[in-house]
Amino acid sequence: MQNKITSLALQGGGSHGAFTWGVLDRLLEDGRLDFEAVSGASAGAMNAVVLAQGFVEGGRDGARAALEKFWLSLITREPFDFMPKDPGGVSASPVGAPAAMQAFLAMTRFFSPAQLNPLDINPLRDILNEQIDFERLRRESAIKLFIAATRVSTGTLKIFRNPDLTPDVLLASACLPSLHRAIEIDGETYWDGGLTANPPIFPLLHQCAARDVLVVLLHPSRRPVTPTSSDEIGQRLSEISFSSAFFTELGGLALAKREAENASFAFGTLERRLRQLNMHLIDANELMGQLNVMSKLNTQGSFIRSLHQQGRERAGEWLEQHYELIGHRSTFDLGSFLQ
Repeated sequence: MQNKITSLALQGGGSHGAFTWGVLDRLLEDGRLDFEAVSGASAGAMNAVVLAQGFVEGGRDGARAALEKFWLSLITREPFDFMPKDPGGVSASPVGAPAAMQAFLAMTRFFSPAQLNPLDINPLRDILNEQIDFERLRRESAIKLFIAATRVSTGTLKIFRNPDLTPDVLLASACLPSLHRAIEIDGETYWDGGLTANPPIFPLLHQCAARDVLVVLLHPSRRPVTPTSSDEIGQRLSEISFSSAFFTELGGLALAKREAENASFAFGTLERRLRQLNMHLIDANELMGQLNVMSKLNTQGSFIRSLHQQGRERAGEWLEQHYELIGHRSTFDLGSFLQ
């Protein structure tokens, strides 16, 4: 039986991206889906590029191995290991972050990244340089990549594609303004892509042929209880700021698709694409709703592996429930964004 073709859109969310690793690991293990393209921001961008690198090296098995190597590297090499460790070692709760990290984040309210990290140390750069052959990826990847970053000067979205890929492009896509200096590329500075598209959908519509788009979300799409404490309010504001652009894009896409479907004839390529488009969603709203913002910086092995396992389980459930519908209809209601 011929594999079904989809495009992937991967949301960012720091170490919560290990959930997406689990989803991808299960989809690759299943083997019935081929990926035409992958878009992503921040951790989603990392997963996208590592996935493509693995495919170049060794197909599906290579992609699974590359993703595992990347995430295990984050476990053994703390993203902020320039910070002093807690006496007796770092400790952290399953949903939080080390005490030293919490102290560091408190300092970001008063000091800039240049002041807190004057040498601009970023171990993630070393990991990317060690594990990604960017020249080969630009030359050989059959998977189209769309990596989101945010222009600091205008606050607008920049999409980097396969020929543009460098370590700086990925670091720009994952550059949190309070933690890292802005990344300069060709005279323009960039911050985290999640601020303007998390993840971007429109390139998968305009630049790809696959009728199906599978989105992997990390931020809770709905919280039933209104936050009241300062910590809860701050957490919800962070979630909104990193997901509002995505939901706005979905709303526009839903409206355009409805108009295309209501038209008597589809004259243009875009109208035909909209009519054929099927949207799918894998998330873990209940799980992510239990995690606080600080946990996005938690790279302890038990936490990363737990998220990976949760992702595998959720993807397995999704495949069992929805695989047969891929290529035929959406399993995610875009119309809900028009209410």
